[in-house]
Amino acid sequence: MKNSQLDVLQGALHCLQQGLAVTLVSVARTWGTSPRPVGALLAVSSDGRFYGSISGGCVEDDLISRLVQEPISQPQLIKYGETDEQRHRFGLPCGGLLELVLEPLNNLAQLQDLIASLHARQTQTLTLTLSDGSQDYAVFKVGDKPQLNEHTWVNVFGPVWRLLIIGAGETSRYLAEMAPALGYSVTVSEPRPEYREAWPLPDIPLVAGFPDDAVKDFKPDERTAIVTLSHDPRVDDMALLAALKSQAFYVGALGSQATTVKRRQRLQQHFDFSAAELDRLHGPVGLAIGSKTPAEIALAILAELTALKNGVLKPTLSRA
Repeated sequence: MKNSQLDVLQGALHCLQQGLAVTLVSVARTWGTSPRPVGALLAVSSDGRFYGSISGGCVEDDLISRLVQEPISQPQLIKYGETDEQRHRFGLPCGGLLELVLEPLNNLAQLQDLIASLHARQTQTLTLTLSDGSQDYAVFKVGDKPQLNEHTWVNVFGPVWRLLIIGAGETSRYLAEMAPALGYSVTVSEPRPEYREAWPLPDIPLVAGFPDDAVKDFKPDERTAIVTLSHDPRVDDMALLAALKSQAFYVGALGSQATTVKRRQRLQQHFDFSAAELDRLHGPVGLAIGSKTPAEIALAILAELTALKNGVLKPTLSRA
């Protein structure tokens, strides 16, 4: 995983425990093209260490230098890209403009509680009062989103995104290698001993056992994606029995259009899945980009996951 919220907060906690001052920077508003979304985080310590990113490198050097020289004591708002000189100096793309919220992190216990909630896979909404720096945590509700207004800054802190891959073949290998760069914590489930023995990625967790048990033990939530890639319907179908009943935001299965139709018919006839549950199944898996090779299929899957997360693809969209 790269630059997840948890990574940033854990880095900030480490610095606070060493007695350093830490500033948390959040992307609050963007205009034009922005390389990082609203809610993105950067933590900067008084000794110059930093975690995360709020512009992909355009303004970090300037901001870090300013915060090292003079750590803040109260929340501040700051903009980059308001003038032609700034856009030229910082290289903000296509006339982009960033508005950032800067807040001092000085409540060690509160930060530890937030990190613990993320480890427990709980999503929290944090409301920061800009005038005095007071903070209010609440359990996430549907519809909560990062938002800046005249008096408060609201951000949503959620657990890391997870990807459970069923099957340890070549496509799974490419998907497991690529997904962490997009922020996913990856686990592979493989019941076949010969495939487990041939798995080439020792740093990726590999679990044995029946696929349906693996899915249930994983406890899928709204930040979990499950993809079946074993090429064996006995393995993939077992995983789908549990996956389609879970809270996973994405369930996909490898196979041609004809294979997908037959799979849906099997699940409906023999396991009494409803039409709504079967509509959750993304198959053929991945965006239709003409992918043929294992690496291209992995890319198509990650493209579809990204489109779903970014709200440009409906969760139940079926593809012919």
